[in-house]
Amino acid sequence: MAKHLKTWTTLSLAVLGSASLSAAAPAPDAPHPSAALHQPLVLAQTNGEAGEGGEGGSEGGGSSVTSYALESTDPTAFQYDAAPQIAAYAELVQTSYTKAAAEARAMQGAIAAFLAAPSAETLAKARGAWVAARPAYLLTEAFRFYDGPIEAAEGGINAWPMNEAYVDYVEGNPKAGLVNDPAVGMDLGGLESLNQKQDEADVTTGWHAIEFLLWGQDLSADGPGNRPFTDYIAGQANNDRRRAYLELVTAELVHELDELAEAWEPGKGDNYAAKFLQLPPREAIGRMINGMAILAGYELMSERLAVALDSGDQEDEHSCFSDTTKQDFVHDLAGIQAVWTGAKLDQLLRAQDEPLASRMDGLIADAEAKIARLGDPWDQVLARPKNSPERQAAEDVVTALEALGKGFTDTGAKLGVLVLIPSE
Repeated sequence: MAKHLKTWTTLSLAVLGSASLSAAAPAPDAPHPSAALHQPLVLAQTNGEAGEGGEGGSEGGGSSVTSYALESTDPTAFQYDAAPQIAAYAELVQTSYTKAAAEARAMQGAIAAFLAAPSAETLAKARGAWVAARPAYLLTEAFRFYDGPIEAAEGGINAWPMNEAYVDYVEGNPKAGLVNDPAVGMDLGGLESLNQKQDEADVTTGWHAIEFLLWGQDLSADGPGNRPFTDYIAGQANNDRRRAYLELVTAELVHELDELAEAWEPGKGDNYAAKFLQLPPREAIGRMINGMAILAGYELMSERLAVALDSGDQEDEHSCFSDTTKQDFVHDLAGIQAVWTGAKLDQLLRAQDEPLASRMDGLIADAEAKIARLGDPWDQVLARPKNSPERQAAEDVVTALEALGKGFTDTGAKLGVLVLIPSE
């Protein structure tokens, strides 16, 4: 992780009325805030730690925020009781990670059954278990993009894009990858130490490594990857190494998700949940809103949609080996909806600004409807001409997510919290 000295800088930020703030200043190539109101110049402080590499490259951050609470010269500003929202959020996060771990454990069982008796049927069941387990994790992505425990783990859980040749054979190179390199020990510590070691695309663990090991490269224009089950018959070529690799990274994914659930478990005095519940209210609310805002207005809108639309490259597809990327979009947006209503943030905002709360409900519904209309599989959308109806539907989603991110910025301003959405 890169380190820098603390600095002070001037930047354009949205603040309420005559508010000032102390927050992290983006580096020149990192996030800058969206303007919601009319205060153009404020001071902000960065703690100087660049974000870890991982999904979407920058992980939606470059510098971390030192305070989410906007300061105001009006002593009556931002007076509200957020205790119900904060408690509901902590419960939602813990329940969601517990569910994600349970679903990953079910996938682990299907993979174990496949490795015990490799066949086309058991491989299909293992693949089906991966697809079935993903939604529960995707719903948790709205808990990212602040200083929660997921930030330390995310690079090993859901990092992408992935350089397939770093892990296993690819078309034209049957000896590629760690699987086929006898100099690389097939143990978890070694695989984790090589994860994104030289390049962010050199992914060795997590959902997409498992996905690639189950499906192989997606070389079909109208279907997912088609790795043969014979790659996992024991005793042949480097199959035993591949078998060990798949077993190791699947077990580690379950372990990582279990640890996240434990970090949010209630009643423990020293875990993240205990610290979160002790935060000043607007520091907690700021984290909740930034998780949704950055997921909608940057990670989904830009990294997963706009980048792929611009390049038209299947390699920029999120879950490219299984051709389940539309599922990712659907459930990520559902995760935002779950925080908005499940943590009762909609009620908190409605008590402060009914029109804005209604607008936010409409923005979420609009994004949901437009994602539902997306073509599937996503790689076929990318292959369509740029002026095609399928591409236009995807561009409409980009616009809807950008508007939703802006809506969360306005929500933050109304509730007195800083919202920082990265820009390209």
